[in-house]
Amino acid sequence: MRGVIDHPDSTRTSGRRRVASWVRRTFFGALLVAVLVFGGTAFRVWQVAQVDQWGQADMIVVLGAAQYNGDPSPVLRARLEHALDLYQQGRADYIVTVGGGQAGDNYTEAEASRMWLVEQGVSAESVTELEVGNDTLRSIRAVSDVAEQRSWDSAIIVSDPWHSWRSRSMAEDQGLRTMVSPTRSGPTGEVRTHYILREAAAVLYYRLTHASAEITGHGLG
Repeated sequence: MRGVIDHPDSTRTSGRRRVASWVRRTFFGALLVAVLVFGGTAFRVWQVAQVDQWGQADMIVVLGAAQYNGDPSPVLRARLEHALDLYQQGRADYIVTVGGGQAGDNYTEAEASRMWLVEQGVSAESVTELEVGNDTLRSIRAVSDVAEQRSWDSAIIVSDPWHSWRSRSMAEDQGLRTMVSPTRSGPTGEVRTHYILREAAAVLYYRLTHASAEITGHGLG
């Protein structure tokens, strides 16, 4: 009895099917991992946003947001009011305001912030303005430089809730002992979900590149 001989075309077809099956499994496996990583990051953004860390620090850092001819925007004002409250509680003796300006602006975000704080009774000597950085990473690096010059090693960062984890991570990467104390006036509902997802993407980008994601529009650089 003669044995059955596989036809060459049948063998090639079977091989292609195995390859296609492997490609599909690899693709969906990678997709599942990506979804899990992104979902876990988004959850961590949400989780840290709920935290208000209590303790003493060398400085309170107010991350910049829009200002209008020296008048802080509602987002920036909320940060400044919260920083003022922390300062009055004695959480730190100094406040550092950060943020550059747009072309044609009369004031920078840092300058507008400093003026507002001084108007509220904070001594001018207690406020340092850093008129650099239109994104978080450059602002944090500028803060780190000032901290090194003044032998400071700790900071309380004031920003929006969804921005807390990334800004804290950046500051810790610069060698600062960092706490976060976010405002409680950030976006809600669908807008909040949008910012959480956007911030999760920015965190992952930073982790992969150690560069800023250049998020604009809400002080989330």
